[in-house]
Amino acid sequence: MPYTDIGETWQKLSLISGHARRDCDFQFTSLAHLLNVDYLRDCYNSLNRNKAVGIDNVSWEDYGRDLDGNLELLVSRLKRKKYKPIPARRVYIAKSETEKRPLGIPALENKIVERGLTWILERIYEQDFLNCSYGFRPKKNCHQALKELNDLLTFQPVNHVVEADIKGFFDNVSHEKLMEFIRIRIKDTTLLNLIKRFLKAGYVDDGLLVRSDTGTPQGSILSPMLANIFLHYVLDRWFETMVKGHVRGFCAIVRYADDFVCVVRYADDANRIERGLQNRFNKYDLEIHPTKSRNLSFGRFERGNAKGQNRCSNTFDFLGFTHYCDISRQGNFKVGRKTSRKKYAAKCKAMNAWLKSIRNQVKTKEWWQILKAKLRGHFQYYGVSENYAGIVRFHKATLRMVRKWLNRRSQKRKMSCDRFTEYLEHYPLPKPKIVHSFYVSPVR
Repeated sequence: MPYTDIGETWQKLSLISGHARRDCDFQFTSLAHLLNVDYLRDCYNSLNRNKAVGIDNVSWEDYGRDLDGNLELLVSRLKRKKYKPIPARRVYIAKSETEKRPLGIPALENKIVERGLTWILERIYEQDFLNCSYGFRPKKNCHQALKELNDLLTFQPVNHVVEADIKGFFDNVSHEKLMEFIRIRIKDTTLLNLIKRFLKAGYVDDGLLVRSDTGTPQGSILSPMLANIFLHYVLDRWFETMVKGHVRGFCAIVRYADDFVCVVRYADDANRIERGLQNRFNKYDLEIHPTKSRNLSFGRFERGNAKGQNRCSNTFDFLGFTHYCDISRQGNFKVGRKTSRKKYAAKCKAMNAWLKSIRNQVKTKEWWQILKAKLRGHFQYYGVSENYAGIVRFHKATLRMVRKWLNRRSQKRKMSCDRFTEYLEHYPLPKPKIVHSFYVSPVR
């Protein structure tokens, strides 16, 4: 959110929100002029100061030493249409033991303009986006998506789940089709050309400049907004206007960025939706992953059906949790969830590698504070209803790893279990707790 939501530019943005909300067919013809010095200063101040630098090697502090002068030059180039985004610096982060995820690190000036564009687009499209979309939106998050899925499975007549995965979504989005969707609402050619330049900016990988005609730059501030716009038209609106009107029973969708699941009542509807998704994404040059997408039975009758068919009841993964059919203390159906096996293994491996690397680099009292933050972060995300056992398991695994690596410090006395317990009493670590309850209504 902006640091100073006052002034002429922010008043204009409020008017833009009002126009977009009142008239879903309103087209905006003059937006680029909002990228002025005062507005971009707010964009600069909103950036994370500790992020890695791009290929320009300019940090947040470096740019801020002559902030007004730099912003005036930037605005001048924008007005003269001479601004060209700097290609991102590509790095790779571990996605799994065998896969790596490409990530682009933009130059600081790119981030400033991207933030400005994102806020403008947000004011327009937040009025259009549907409630089934939860990813990278203000006042929406992954835990709300999980609660919505929980409520749909618990209180609606759901017997089937269509779990879909878009193959290489961020790398394969068609620029041409994305720009067609943006032109539905925006007719400002200057702003459209600026967005197109960001899409075409490319990245530098191992010293080589790579240009692309498809995909949104992963790691950029603008990318999640562009992805949401694309999927709003390709998936959300299609599901709301077409799918729901052509099924026999109940169906709904929950989407977080490019990760989504459909909940359906009847088996024939689930089969039609599965085929419809494949055809829909093929139309827009995308593919539903053949092995990561499934149509499975799931709901209040699944445990009984599985027992009668002499099989295990079905489960599915969504947002890092494995969802399964469970029974409450009263004997009623409820959704169980636990940290997915893949995520749990990755978190344990990352914690072990960090403890191994840090134990002899700095004093224990220094990295102990970082360890506390890591545990709090894990509980903040995975501490949801039905997953207490999952976070307790991670907590115990972390304690075992901490003791192991403390005992492997050179020339240090070995720490027994009892002595380690006493140590934790003096220097306690965060305890597992449920942070997000899906059974308590929010206070209004």
